[in-house]
Amino acid sequence: MKNFLIEIGRYVKLMRLVFKRPEKQSIYFKQILIEIENLGLDSLGIVVLISVFMGAVLAIQMAFNLDTPLVPVYTIGYATRQSVVLEFSPTIISLILAGKVGSRISSEIGTMRVTEQIDALEIMGINSATYLIFPKIVACLFFNPILIMISILVANFGGWAAGSLTGMVPSAEFIYGVKAFFEGYDVFYSLVKTVVFAFLIVSISGYHGYYTKGGALEVGESSTKGVVHSSIAIIVFNLVLTNIMLS
Repeated sequence: MKNFLIEIGRYVKLMRLVFKRPEKQSIYFKQILIEIENLGLDSLGIVVLISVFMGAVLAIQMAFNLDTPLVPVYTIGYATRQSVVLEFSPTIISLILAGKVGSRISSEIGTMRVTEQIDALEIMGINSATYLIFPKIVACLFFNPILIMISILVANFGGWAAGSLTGMVPSAEFIYGVKAFFEGYDVFYSLVKTVVFAFLIVSISGYHGYYTKGGALEVGESSTKGVVHSSIAIIVFNLVLTNIMLS
């Protein structure tokens, strides 16, 4: 428990440094654009691929389990949409990004720490925490919701395609179900979770990378800790946000 409280204290201290006013805002703006490409655009392919198959599997499972005349066929489209919007896209995709983006951040910053590049930045009078972590946070807070919106659209398309191609769900029925009883608050809830998860992924992974000590082996350990701890944080905050926003 003591070590946990120490880690929390160091994390909060680091976040205070991260959100200090940047020295030259023009440099940070350029860095944010670079991070949007590295952390956001580079993740687009895996997000689309996973979302297509995720939506397809959901639709097929719904069709298999609701194979009864007592339940309208369009319910499959409705249930697929709700599952994707409320849970699968914001949570599952964020967990995948925790592995892809989080490991990259931890290893990148950890390598800079063990090779003394961070020390060099501080000698030059640069706030290394802000310079290294802040642009990554802004990039993910901006681009991760875009990735999740794309995931929602692609997953519903994958569900429609799977239902139509297998003949389990007529196209018109599935589309009607996707449109039925739609509430904009569901999307808002999904995006709020995404923003929180994006912050957790970058800040926790950046924290483990920033405080790396040793050599290449320790960089790998920091990367693993960043992924594991950010994934745990996502699961915990998923429960908290669900209780707050859907209760």
